[in-house]
Amino acid sequence: MLKAVMIVYNQANTERVEYMLDALGVRGFTFFEEVQGRGSVDGDPRRGTHAWPELNSAMLCIVDESKVDELLEAVQKLDLRNREVGVKAFTWAVEKMV
Repeated sequence: MLKAVMIVYNQANTERVEYMLDALGVRGFTFFEEVQGRGSVDGDPRRGTHAWPELNSAMLCIVDESKVDELLEAVQKLDLRNREVGVKAFTWAVEKMV
């Protein structure tokens, strides 16, 4: 079974996220360069404005279910390195793909 994993992160983490995916053998992804938002608990807004100048990026990866736990553990380790910069991952099942 395939899973979709969306990784949303401060743009400062772009190289780290790409390195993480390479190290885990996750080759395919779709990259969203400028994503705006705010964390649901305590994250600062990332809006690309004068008041909130930082932006997020996101990567959508479709991976085999057997890779999900390893990928989420790597995301959590990256987040713990610098909580203020931030990185989160979300998963859902892929029903069909063509």
